[in-house]
Amino acid sequence: MKTEGKKRIWTDYQKEIADDHFFYVRSCIRQSFFPGSEQFFLHFMRNVLGKDVFENPSHTTCTGIGYHGDVVLLSTIMTVVARHFALMKEAGYKNIAISCVTSFGIYTEIIETWKHFPEELEKTREYLYKATGREFDVPENMAHSSDIIYKFRNEIAEKAKYRIINKQTGEPLNVVEHIGCHYSKMFPKYGIGGAEFPNVLGGMIETWGGNVVDYPERRHCCGFGFRQYLIQANRGYSLSNTVKKFESMKPFKPDFVLTNCPGCNMFMDKWQYTMKKMEGTVYGENGESIPVLTYEELAGLVMGYNPWDLGLQYHMVQSEPLLRKMGIEFDPENKYKTKDGRQMSVPENLINA
Repeated sequence: MKTEGKKRIWTDYQKEIADDHFFYVRSCIRQSFFPGSEQFFLHFMRNVLGKDVFENPSHTTCTGIGYHGDVVLLSTIMTVVARHFALMKEAGYKNIAISCVTSFGIYTEIIETWKHFPEELEKTREYLYKATGREFDVPENMAHSSDIIYKFRNEIAEKAKYRIINKQTGEPLNVVEHIGCHYSKMFPKYGIGGAEFPNVLGGMIETWGGNVVDYPERRHCCGFGFRQYLIQANRGYSLSNTVKKFESMKPFKPDFVLTNCPGCNMFMDKWQYTMKKMEGTVYGENGESIPVLTYEELAGLVMGYNPWDLGLQYHMVQSEPLLRKMGIEFDPENKYKTKDGRQMSVPENLINA
């Protein structure tokens, strides 16, 4: 195929990402488990790039987990999301930035439903107005926050203090990128690279010096699956999916896993603890487990931010082996101290600590 043809085809897999003026909606899971990630995103966008990013404290959960768990009706979740859009309209914004991949999938599903079934849009407008007196507009531009970090990946590279390389050998680190299913498998046009060639994380890794690992189960689900985990008796299904992925990637010796979905990040991190406790199994080298990072955490490390300010200590699999490989400076004594120097309690049973 001629180069021009390849470029033309690749344009079909791109998406438009707004440059500024975002209405930011947070993630329930990320606020609970990885709060440093959202804080870094806001700091980077506002204070480093000088972008306008607004968030409303009245924003609520999208109820996505309840919807996928069959306890929230479609009409209900559409009305909840319509309220989010109303808050955006009232604040004067037209571009929405979404932190959670589950929410991102919910927003895309609802917007596509309204396009194909306009009567559902009118019902939702009626429900919202009757319930709250509010009106809403559909966003002009919708991006996941990983899209936005991808968009500004070169700016991050220009400010990099560290690169994704082994400081001792100078070789690129091997990175597994795991993209949440609800990012582009549901409606491919909303993801960078679509469902076939998603490049939102791979683009970051390569720009910042790393090597993307291609392994057989690269696009396999992490196993969260909502119903699999919400129902305790089904959690073996969730665990088995994660195990399948780690067994597949293990021969390629990844240095860490990068995700853009809070559920994937949580399960691929915590299930490693489960497997180590149940069977003594680890998937990294030298008897260690594999750190699982968010894209904001990685961006912050590359830019030289304190790992503890980014919240790496809140993962089950600790990242010190990775920090040493990259030559990142850190003070282990400050790992569990507050900003004013008070010592917090130290968690037990952490991996790689």
